[in-house]
Amino acid sequence: MSDTEADKNIAHNAAMKDLKAERDEMMRTKTERHGLLIVHTGDGKGKSTSAFGMVARSLGWGHKIGIVQYIKGKWKTGERQFFAKFPDQVLYRVMGEGFTWETQDRARDIAAAAAAWAISKEMIADPELNFVLLDELNIALRYEYLDIKDVLAALAVRPMGKHICITGRNAHPDLIEMADLVTEMKAIKHPFEKGMKVQKGVDF
Repeated sequence: MSDTEADKNIAHNAAMKDLKAERDEMMRTKTERHGLLIVHTGDGKGKSTSAFGMVARSLGWGHKIGIVQYIKGKWKTGERQFFAKFPDQVLYRVMGEGFTWETQDRARDIAAAAAAWAISKEMIADPELNFVLLDELNIALRYEYLDIKDVLAALAVRPMGKHICITGRNAHPDLIEMADLVTEMKAIKHPFEKGMKVQKGVDF
């Protein structure tokens, strides 16, 4: 090993020791664990994909999960087929009537969103569920199918240890303000722009 490489290794070791000390001190100041309100938004792909990844992670810990899918409709997806294999742990409800440009019926969309929200409130309040995913709820809020005040009120009184993830573009500013964790997916490249259709196992 050259002197240069040896010097780099020594410097790296010292830097990592300092970083470890900083991290230990930072973690010492953090509060106890509590349920997080998580929002995935933005115009990029991956909002629901990431949320379903957290569902899988929760399953790994033996948690019970509630899922309500707004908007997307009852089309066949890989995630729905997969999580159907865990009936004792996952309560999965597909409540949408399809994308708004497909239904072309605002009254129908509002009724579907109201039905989905009724089930969502039950899941939010259910102490047996550790994690609740409200997929595409942001879209229902964006089109004012639901009252943001009602949604925030239900989220505010959720059980202390419960994690809730809400996905969809154009998250409401008040929801972002309330959330503990907000991630904005940014579109950089997408195969749809090159004329490719959605792909099984990647998009649905």
